[in-house]
Amino acid sequence: MLSNTIKELSTTILNNQSNFETTKNAIDEIHKHYLETTKIEDFGESMQHMAAVPTASGMALSLNHAAACLLDYRRTAKFLRGMVSLIREQQQQQPNEIINIFYAGCGPYAPFITLVAPLFKASEVQFSLLEINAASIQMAQNLIKSLELTDYVQEYHTADAVTFQIPDAKKYHILFSETLDALLYRESYVPILWNMLPQLDENCAIIPNNVIVQASMTYPKSETEEIRKEKEAAVILNVREAVKVNDGSKSLPEEFTPVTINLSGDEKYYSMVVDTKVQIQGDLWLSRNESSLSIPLEMEIAYPLDAPNVTFFYQLKPSVELKLKN
Repeated sequence: MLSNTIKELSTTILNNQSNFETTKNAIDEIHKHYLETTKIEDFGESMQHMAAVPTASGMALSLNHAAACLLDYRRTAKFLRGMVSLIREQQQQQPNEIINIFYAGCGPYAPFITLVAPLFKASEVQFSLLEINAASIQMAQNLIKSLELTDYVQEYHTADAVTFQIPDAKKYHILFSETLDALLYRESYVPILWNMLPQLDENCAIIPNNVIVQASMTYPKSETEEIRKEKEAAVILNVREAVKVNDGSKSLPEEFTPVTINLSGDEKYYSMVVDTKVQIQGDLWLSRNESSLSIPLEMEIAYPLDAPNVTFFYQLKPSVELKLKN
């Protein structure tokens, strides 16, 4: 049975977090099964399935690109570990309750039900799925049926997570929304949290729990050094801090408060590095270059300076992106 195969492969990933080759092989095997089951390759590279889908703020990945995220190996492995760990933590805190999970932005593979549910009983966990891309959620529904996991799903919603009102929102123990990219560019993680967190119970756990965009300065490397020294310059955006001001009555702002970094002074820097630090759950983070989500942006600094200050601001309208001006 395919569900048992996926359960074994998921268990292999969980038990071999430090062995990249074993993890990669297991995820490749899962991807092969999902391709065969969904026949996603038959969709080819048609514009319909390669184009991103606009949301009320930001963009949702196309069907093909969302499916390919499974092959971001350390990302998949760490999110799987975080999700399973959080469910077990919630079970300890609410031992007599079914753990209800709202999955916003599931894509065609819905990996954090299709990899997670086989590890539990349907009497232990229940999922509600939301996806803006109608073709993606139909494919996810078909895959869930093929894996004989339909008993784990309460509801499917085809809607925009940026504006969606969650039915019976207070019942959920976990919100899962892996809707982000490096530097929080274009995708809708921030607007989704702005919309959904005020609807949910204050004790509802979130995966990823937080994202921090941070700037650091590097120094010119001396002949005796193998790597450049680096120091933190500023936190440009702490998402959970930024969205907590919304109690449900505020509209999504056009941008968050700008952060200015001064480059003048006695020190001479080589470059500025901007990192996306993804806190999945607890002390589980995606570190620099572990994933497509955590690829840093490095900008060389040329002296003499044209301007002593650079200012970053995170824009939410008309597009979602981190912007810089000096």
